[in-house]
Amino acid sequence: MPPDARLRNIDVAHLRDRHRLMWRIRALEQAALRGLEAKVVLGAIHPSIGQEAVAAGVVGSLRRDDILLSTHRGHGHTLAKGASSEAMLRELFGRVGGNCGGKGGSMHIADFEVGMLGANGVVGANIVIAAGAAHAIKLKREDKVVCCIFGDGAINRGPFLEGLNWAAVFGLPVLFVCEDNGFAATTRTASVTAGAGPAARARAIGLPAEEVDGNDVLAVETTARAMIDAIRQGGGPRFLHARTYRLTGHTGVDTAPYRPAEEVAARRLEEPILRAAELLRAAGVSEVEIAADRLAAENEMAAAYDAAITAAYPGADEAYRDVQDIGSPAEGAF
Repeated sequence: MPPDARLRNIDVAHLRDRHRLMWRIRALEQAALRGLEAKVVLGAIHPSIGQEAVAAGVVGSLRRDDILLSTHRGHGHTLAKGASSEAMLRELFGRVGGNCGGKGGSMHIADFEVGMLGANGVVGANIVIAAGAAHAIKLKREDKVVCCIFGDGAINRGPFLEGLNWAAVFGLPVLFVCEDNGFAATTRTASVTAGAGPAARARAIGLPAEEVDGNDVLAVETTARAMIDAIRQGGGPRFLHARTYRLTGHTGVDTAPYRPAEEVAARRLEEPILRAAELLRAAGVSEVEIAADRLAAENEMAAAYDAAITAAYPGADEAYRDVQDIGSPAEGAF
């Protein structure tokens, strides 16, 4: 669609809100990488820099009481669902006040208060958990929707078939979202994936499926909202395939030598924040206002970082808290 045609239908205030959210996600990822460099993050960080439109467009379309399941690359999804940026950084740094008390870290953040059932370090495992959560919602006759986001590498694992099949058989209220950045860790997914891809596999199981430019936040949001509305009205599961690109390596320490520099440079020109800013300019938003969105996000995350890095570590007495003890296990079992 030509830019001038899009501008006739655009809600400038809403687009600017999505632009702010995407900058908040990016600034959070940059703060997390800063923590990794400072060695206050123990373990891996999987940045979603370049993929912000999927989190802003899909997760931003959910209600607070809807359920979200994410991946090892889930910081942006969690923030978009409404989690506190400071609590997230405290969690990454293993400090008191983290979403999970500092015990989960980057790949296992959960925040039930905002409907974030959890990130997941096992590729594809969240798909079957999502089917279970959606089945519970159906049994309780609630009008919530479950949103399950996973990468393109997950479509080649068993839980993909199991979860989608279960959802289709029982007509469950779940939106499956393949956030396709083209790589399964360091391997181009296309080189290890047979057939026509994620959407074709979903359709073969009977799920209505849509494909969308995952770097166009408005296109992502429009498509996701329509699918979420259909699911909430009893239409059963849906599948969204969003093509995007991560501008960093697989982890915070991965320099991605397996990708040509020219490829990354070209994709930087198509990244979602840049595209949203261009649309805002065309709609008459000033450079000062556009820059203010970025500055506000960076200031928020700088303050969250400072609060998190100075927070206390959990006390030793926290080690046994939240550990299941049904059946009175032997004290030496832990």
